[in-house]
Amino acid sequence: MLFIGLALAISCFLKCDLTTTSSEEPKTPNIIYIMSDDHAAHAIGAYNQRLASVNPTPTLDKLANEGMLFTNVFCTNSICTPSRATILTGQYSQTNGVLDLDGSLPEARQYLPTELKRLGYQTAVIGKWHLKEAPEAFDYYNVLPVQGNYFDPIFYTREKADTSYVFNFRNGIKREINVSQYTGHSSDVITDLSLDWLEHKRKKDQAFFLMHQYKAPHDHFEYAPRYEDYLADTFIPEPASLYKQDQFGSEAVRGKHDSLIHQIGTSISDRHLHRNYTQYYNIETKPRDKATSEAYQEYTKRYLRCVKGIDDNLERLFAYLKENNLWENTIIVYTADQGMMLGEHDYMDKRWMYEESLRMPFIISYPKGIQAGSQSDLLINNTDFAPTLIELAGGQTPSYMQGKSFANTLKGNSELEWREATYYRYWMHLVHHDVPAHFGIRTKDYKLIYYYADHYKPEKNGQKTMNWQAQSFTIRPTPVAWEFYDLNKDPKELNNRYEDEAYQDTIAHLKRKLIRLRNELNETDDRYPHLKKRIERHWNL
Repeated sequence: MLFIGLALAISCFLKCDLTTTSSEEPKTPNIIYIMSDDHAAHAIGAYNQRLASVNPTPTLDKLANEGMLFTNVFCTNSICTPSRATILTGQYSQTNGVLDLDGSLPEARQYLPTELKRLGYQTAVIGKWHLKEAPEAFDYYNVLPVQGNYFDPIFYTREKADTSYVFNFRNGIKREINVSQYTGHSSDVITDLSLDWLEHKRKKDQAFFLMHQYKAPHDHFEYAPRYEDYLADTFIPEPASLYKQDQFGSEAVRGKHDSLIHQIGTSISDRHLHRNYTQYYNIETKPRDKATSEAYQEYTKRYLRCVKGIDDNLERLFAYLKENNLWENTIIVYTADQGMMLGEHDYMDKRWMYEESLRMPFIISYPKGIQAGSQSDLLINNTDFAPTLIELAGGQTPSYMQGKSFANTLKGNSELEWREATYYRYWMHLVHHDVPAHFGIRTKDYKLIYYYADHYKPEKNGQKTMNWQAQSFTIRPTPVAWEFYDLNKDPKELNNRYEDEAYQDTIAHLKRKLIRLRNELNETDDRYPHLKKRIERHWNL
């Protein structure tokens, strides 16, 4: 076994009782990092939000009761590929170079598995990867190509497989890969593959780091047939903002005099002309609100059926760990790559800086070292995941990572000099879901969003892009605007108070902090002068 340089770091960690007993030799903890795709925190019962009443996640709720639940965890870019790159690098998007879905992460920048291997861990990733370049920094991988299929999925690996063929990973990345096809639903197959690795492929005398990553519940929510009757006769609670939100938003998301409400932000109702679930599910019910409700019920039930498939499969995974004496010495993390809009503000998908999209679930359990039933409201973002896992493994945060370890919080201690605000940036202006490009800052009390609303690649403007059901739209600059929300008084973000005189000092303070963060985090757009000029020109709007 290669426990390189762990003695000092582990001895510190042992103060939190992160070993077996004082009479036994210290043992490095295993780590299983579980990540689903688009699983919103408010679709987990333990968060006690709107959907908790339908009991969607009993297994995850039990995990939260046995460990620590974090209530203020946020992504820095709410879209699959950039979020995954941030988690693996501990860096913000401009630093790691992955701004949007066209980004890729080569082996040299797959930092998290590289650092853990230096600490003596064997590493594996199974399931969704979505970073185009193969996960070669891992000792073992068996991953879905690009988004992957819900049913009978193929996986690629460096190991011997059923066959090989040349696969196009977008953006000019083509590669011959070893592939095998499996029968069944992807959530079941991914769990089977992880169980197989744990039982047959890992080295039993060496600590392991396993990234176990589901495709579900990503759009279009294709659930396993056994869940067809799940929630069939249940009315899913609906957000009030699905129907009415008079003071929400700005010209950036609504247009002047609501001139853009049919074009910005894909919808549940028939509001958005080219992509909405009322149209997608062929609902022609009258009146309009009833059709919207039917679309919402169908959309959310399909989503929660995918979530149920994850929760049931985690029960299988956790049972294996307990039956094979791995549970006590394994750190288990559950999270998602971002949140998800489930009808709030009549939006679908993610991308937005609004709470339901920005917020990530984060649950961590470790029987030896994390107090059962504990919670934390520490302001965390996904740059912090890698530093924390590295420290839990006995290492130290590399200087090239921008995130910070919150391992002290897991031990029941306070963090020193922690951030007061988290930065967010969405780059993909009007691509796929017609969401304007924006960035902003969130503190525990407030949120400030700046829609600069232009594509970072100026050559994209004027291009036609195909949307759902072969509808096309044109990428173009849209109105610039600010939004400000008082999260204590308005947690559902229904009232944009940017023009409110009572908040002008607070807004000015947040703007100064936002400028400082952009400078500190290498987010100043020096490589995109047309954006920098546009941002500066409208800053005092």
